Amino acid sequence: MDPVETYIGSIKRISTEQRQTVRERWGVDKPLSTKILNWTKNAIKGDFGYSVTFEKDVSEIIRQALSNSLLLILTAWILSFVFGVLLGVWAAIRQNRLADRVIKTIAYLFSSIPSFWFGILLLLIFSVKLKWFPIGYSSPIGKAEQVLFSEKLYHMILPALTLSIMEISTICLYAREKLIEVLDSDYALYEYARGKSVIEVIKEHGIRNILLPVVTLQFGSINEIIGGTLLIESIFSYNGIGRITIKAGLRGDLPLILAITIVTATIVFVGNLIANMLYPLIDPRIKEEVAN
Repeated sequence: MDPVETYIGSIKRISTEQRQTVRERWGVDKPLSTKILNWTKNAIKGDFGYSVTFEKDVSEIIRQALSNSLLLILTAWILSFVFGVLLGVWAAIRQNRLADRVIKTIAYLFSSIPSFWFGILLLLIFSVKLKWFPIGYSSPIGKAEQVLFSEKLYHMILPALTLSIMEISTICLYAREKLIEVLDSDYALYEYARGKSVIEVIKEHGIRNILLPVVTLQFGSINEIIGGTLLIESIFSYNGIGRITIKAGLRGDLPLILAITIVTATIVFVGNLIANMLYPLIDPRIKEEVAN
């Protein structure tokens, strides 16, 4: 893909000299090794080049979009963890009863529903019909600067709910299965024989045993949540990384695509690193095994 031809687009009246001027300005006419070296040096300094799609520096575009996307991703991530674990624990406590069946049915249903369809459904019900929430955007129309945090949260409710719903189902079902294994184990039966209740067994043994696999699953879902923002942000016209990724892809905006790839890969890497640091805190036996 020739970035100069992508930038010029359908303009036919540009002379050969003007095309060459653009090539020299962008350094396209230099050898590949020189281009890679120059790009790496600039990227380390935070300069990812110029976006032909938005006609701005890539760093500025990333900074604006990333603040919105990080808030959306973090909110959806926390919602999926909290509600997923709570519903999973409740379903395990009420195993094979009405509450368990209802939670399992809803979880299986939502895990099968396409996220974009669920987002459109929420828009139709809560934005178009009931008018409880805005129909889109990450801030009020015509107010790009000095947006209140409460206004950002208000515009983020439906996208965050849509983005988190599938992960809530996955974590709920996973936490339920793991906790049932704990409650049916020999040491749990021993605790029951000593007169302890199910809640006490869960507090002493259940939570710690399910947290390790759930945390692994939760941090592993970061890349899925980031991938989900591509569709969700487009549906809700939410100004974030996902939306600008689609625009950059359609225009062949290579500097912006490369910067987005690096930023999202860094987020996933940091998430996995934090997960590895949390393991010894959740289960001290891991720290002892590493020490030995």
